Amino acid sequence: MPTTPGTSPIRPLKREIWLSLCALLLLLSSLSSASALASQPTQNNRSVFVAALDSTNSTNALRKALIERLKKSGGITLTSDEKTADTILRIQSVIWSTGTVSLNPRSNSSRATNYEGYATAELSDHSDQALWSYLATPGRYRFANITDDLANQLSTRFLDAVRSGFAPAPASAIGAISPGPALRVGGATFPAPLYLRWFESFKQEPGGSLIAYNPVGSVAGIDQLAAGKLDMAASDIPSTDAAASGKQTIVFPSVIGAVVPIFSLPGGVRDLDLTPQLLADIYSGKIRKWNDPRIRQSNKSVVLPDAEIVVVHRSDGSGTTFVWTSFLAEVSPDWKSRVGATTEWPIGVAATGSQGEADRVATTSDSIGYVELTYAIQHHLNYASVRNPSGRFIKADLPSLTAAAAKAHIEGADKGLTLLNTPIANAYPIATFTYFLVPKNTANPQARAALSAFLRWMLTIGQKQCSSLGYAPLPRDLISEELQTLNAWK
Repeated sequence: MPTTPGTSPIRPLKREIWLSLCALLLLLSSLSSASALASQPTQNNRSVFVAALDSTNSTNALRKALIERLKKSGGITLTSDEKTADTILRIQSVIWSTGTVSLNPRSNSSRATNYEGYATAELSDHSDQALWSYLATPGRYRFANITDDLANQLSTRFLDAVRSGFAPAPASAIGAISPGPALRVGGATFPAPLYLRWFESFKQEPGGSLIAYNPVGSVAGIDQLAAGKLDMAASDIPSTDAAASGKQTIVFPSVIGAVVPIFSLPGGVRDLDLTPQLLADIYSGKIRKWNDPRIRQSNKSVVLPDAEIVVVHRSDGSGTTFVWTSFLAEVSPDWKSRVGATTEWPIGVAATGSQGEADRVATTSDSIGYVELTYAIQHHLNYASVRNPSGRFIKADLPSLTAAAAKAHIEGADKGLTLLNTPIANAYPIATFTYFLVPKNTANPQARAALSAFLRWMLTIGQKQCSSLGYAPLPRDLISEELQTLNAWK
């Protein structure tokens, strides 16, 4: 009898015994957390209807598995009628095959299919106001099949959010919105998937403005703001000066994201461990082959090809590149002295935009590149774990981004760089803020009011939407600081 892809048990690749024990401990910890939540009263005793965002087999299987877990938890009231539910939890699962692996190293007759994928969840009320969201990616070392793994993560995170309570959006975030002119925004490709979602949601608010977004890259966005062609720029570069014009700007961090090293290797290779020095040496041309002993040292259980590494980088002025090269400069004195945070690449082939880089790596065997986490996930690309200052190899996900920002020191124009290589055990090392830049002095009072309304919405309601697209919300203390800045600018 055929089975649904992603729902049949998946046996992981052969690993050292200690890795299996670590995975077992993580699974037991996840289950015990859900059990503990079940015995504790919730602050928001709302009824929930779990809705599938599509009719695919993988989403339907996830919905069934998630409902089973939520029923066992006892922490919420589930209903089978969407109309009578207080809240709707909309979920989606996207799963794809990454090839097959041999279950017996001595024979190819017994093979199993490996799957990768992700699951998204967003809780909203009947007015479609977002209350919570999340994106789950498969655990690197897992015993459960991928659907159960994703369901375990979503149920644990959702129950934790229920227990903490869903803070309602401040009245000022909604009431302050008044009709305004259409706004022109352009710049970073890094947060483009989220910004397009935000601008569409904001337009639906009472009096919300129409916002057109052009993801031309951070540098071009700053240049166009300086030339008066934009009302607001989006940038991953925390600059307070709009290009050469010297026009003063105010910088508003919007969310936290990650830049991940994506790769395309033959033979079903999907997991790599890369140190910061390896990344610097690959991009400087010091390491040119995938089976170089220095790469093999960190990947002893991976069969690496005897092939030239195809290095892919951005051709346009890019905030993603700025974050990437800033990280390489921070971890490699040689890179800092020879290249720095510039785009004068020692080697490699160029691609335009995050979309172009993702496409280039996806279609080029033996290649490596760098994109924002969401682009890697949406393009079904493999991305490597990177060693952080604590010596742990971390694969980027929402918890590792939140950890990176947990103790970030936020001060001045360089605040974004404080998330790079942060010395926290579970933090992903190439995490960063991304920003909105607005002119300090806006001649058009209507545009100023519309920008202020959007930024207030972004810092409150918008933060609840970002996690389902793979971006981590801002720390609460930073949001408070930005709202104060916004009040002063208003």
